[in-house]
Amino acid sequence: MSTAEQITQKSDTVRKHKEFLFPAVATYYEEPLALVRGQGFHVWDDQGNKYLDCFGGVLTVSVGHANPKVNEAIINQIKTLQHTSTLYANKPQSDLAEKLHQISPGRLKKSFFTNSGTGADDTAVHAAKLATGRHEIVVLRHSYSGRSASSLSAIGHAPWRPLPAQVAGFVHAPAPYCYRCPFKLTYPECGLACANDIEELIMTTTTGEIAAFMAEPILGVGGFIVPPPGYFERAVEITRKHGGLFIADEVQTAWGRTGDKWFGIEHWGVEPDIITSAKGLGNGVPVGITVATPEVADKYPGLTFSTFGGNPVSMSAALAVIRVIEEEDLKKNAAVVGAYLRRRLDELKDKYSVIGDVRGMGLMQGLELVKDRETKEPAPQAVARVFEETKRRGVLIGKGGLYGNVIRTGMMLNSSNDHVDQMIEALDAGFASLN
Repeated sequence: MSTAEQITQKSDTVRKHKEFLFPAVATYYEEPLALVRGQGFHVWDDQGNKYLDCFGGVLTVSVGHANPKVNEAIINQIKTLQHTSTLYANKPQSDLAEKLHQISPGRLKKSFFTNSGTGADDTAVHAAKLATGRHEIVVLRHSYSGRSASSLSAIGHAPWRPLPAQVAGFVHAPAPYCYRCPFKLTYPECGLACANDIEELIMTTTTGEIAAFMAEPILGVGGFIVPPPGYFERAVEITRKHGGLFIADEVQTAWGRTGDKWFGIEHWGVEPDIITSAKGLGNGVPVGITVATPEVADKYPGLTFSTFGGNPVSMSAALAVIRVIEEEDLKKNAAVVGAYLRRRLDELKDKYSVIGDVRGMGLMQGLELVKDRETKEPAPQAVARVFEETKRRGVLIGKGGLYGNVIRTGMMLNSSNDHVDQMIEALDAGFASLN
């Protein structure tokens, strides 16, 4: 779609959004979009404009909008049983729990279902505290883990923390952010200083024994920060030395997103005691999961439930998503198309000095924009301008990072090289517009 073709009338939906919703419900773009339809790789707004969706509701629509196989599973389940709380067993919930055991790494076996990543992370933190009898949790700077009181306390990202920590016991380790190394070192000569610092953090800011270390394999909202090789091996070694469990927060990195593997943490040589996830598992249907080893799960008290966790419709959708990923070999596709995407992004970096860093894995790739490659001063204004140009050219992307200067992409797992080329063409025009 060319710039001239795009319709730009005022949206009544956007007007009502601004008038009746909390201002904190932020939207992208100078003139926000009101989306009314999605099909496959595309969405349409209420003005009739068509867009290639390269962010998928923050890496949530994983196998395409209105995927017919997922829709069929949802519709069939709605016709049979729409809702029951976890006070009753239901087949889709039991079947999904069994499937998660089969595809999860290590000894993970037992699941607790919620309806969001926030609920999944909260469950994991509670489970770790109950299993170990300890209460302090090591988390990472630049991390994001949800909107509850405990999740907001765990966040290492000021723009997403409207209040000071409301729950005690979270301590924040330096992020494995090689592009902006907090120790001013370079990998591999650094000796994994960021991982080694976790031990001093534990010895100086906790009781010396912790309940868990909770980390995203790739820090999502933080700007797709990818830890260097060996990071998790060392971090988890230190964690277990001090009595803690390892929680892999896979809300954004699971379901083949990083290429070849079901879970992002499988790219490192460690096994989590707990995995959490959400987003892409439901393809847009609310679902959250916490999968733990039997030793951890069995320490959680029996009198608890989640009103919408284990909902048979959500469970059916999740099972259908997993089947689509398996049948269409989308983990492999994410690796292959992701490698092509990375090459194209590297070409943009060679062309435009505003791109300071390209990073990511599979179909989870980002660009960090800077005013100067030597000083690495963040360039969030450049992100805003690129956003407007790509939107005008019919492509939707995402952003993140502590400074708001990282362009994030989250293409569908069944995307093709042609979709990549369309996004790259729009990005190229966006960067050209900065000159």
